[in-house]
Amino acid sequence: MAAMKLEAEIANDMRPFLVQYMDGSIMRLATSPYVPASEVPGKTRVATRDVVIEPSTGVSARLFLSVDALRWDKNKKLPLIVYYHGGGFCSGSAFSKLFHRYAESLCARTGAVVVSVDYRLAPEYPIPAAYDDAWVALRWAASLSDPWLSEYADPERMFLAGESAGGNIVHNMAVRAAAAPDGQHMSIEGIVLLQPFFWGSERQPSEVDRDDRPLFLPEWVDTLWPFLTAGTAGNDDPRLNPPPELVMALPCRRALITVASKDLVRDRGYQYSTWLRLGKQCHGEFFESKGEDHAFHLNPWAKASAGKLMDRVVDFISRTKLYPITYDAKPRRIIVPKIRLQCISPNFITPRDLSMSMRALV
Repeated sequence: MAAMKLEAEIANDMRPFLVQYMDGSIMRLATSPYVPASEVPGKTRVATRDVVIEPSTGVSARLFLSVDALRWDKNKKLPLIVYYHGGGFCSGSAFSKLFHRYAESLCARTGAVVVSVDYRLAPEYPIPAAYDDAWVALRWAASLSDPWLSEYADPERMFLAGESAGGNIVHNMAVRAAAAPDGQHMSIEGIVLLQPFFWGSERQPSEVDRDDRPLFLPEWVDTLWPFLTAGTAGNDDPRLNPPPELVMALPCRRALITVASKDLVRDRGYQYSTWLRLGKQCHGEFFESKGEDHAFHLNPWAKASAGKLMDRVVDFISRTKLYPITYDAKPRRIIVPKIRLQCISPNFITPRDLSMSMRALV
């Protein structure tokens, strides 16, 4: 009887992430235990430390530093990775075991200093709170105001990385960085989008042409963005469904876009990488993990596929020169909205158009 009453009191059923009840209370379902930071390196030879970036909002980060990387070349600065965790903008934490483990592995394998950002979650803090927190953290990291960053990180080799919602944040931070005033300029060497969460009102083939049941149903995903934005935006919000002209003109030097073949949002990532290749600003690479679904690389049982993906990320971060564009996937059919066909040519975009478009999203 109590269980039936509980079901009747549900206001928003956003499982597998959370359930929100009529009284405003929230029960988060997709949780991972918190793990403490430690400046004493463990098995992975990585030291960690927590910092509060903005006390008024609680924006924080966990820093990861490989002691082995420091020994490779004491006179050489290390790459800097600003990492944004996934979780649909409504779950997850930089301090949880799930994302701590991935950021730690990223640090150990690349030798980079990793700043894993803990941002505020919806629905308590609707979008754009997560973007605002991510921007504050990015500017803080780029300023090298922390001793670990000032001593070991190379600001000219800064990368942004994230999976799912975190991949979406990476894109939007790159857009915001391009529109920032000169006084807030920062150098972004590259972006890494792991199965990024993009969406839109027009269905892509991976959302409808399926023989299996996806991890998330399209009809459920349709409800997610309005929920995250407290009803202020729909699924064609440019932060969720990026305009081609903005993707083609991203100012970072390099980009790695990865998807999973069974992922519902696979073709959104493919479409994004297509826009990127049509532009002339960023050297884009694409990688598809066969037989895997959304965020599989966080699953400890997907060691083989996760290892291959990590190898690709490590190679991308570690490189100091551009290779010919690689596209590790068969060409796919994607749906191109008619209203955007005029934007396919990079020559269509002027610097003034780009500046105005980007500033409109900030």
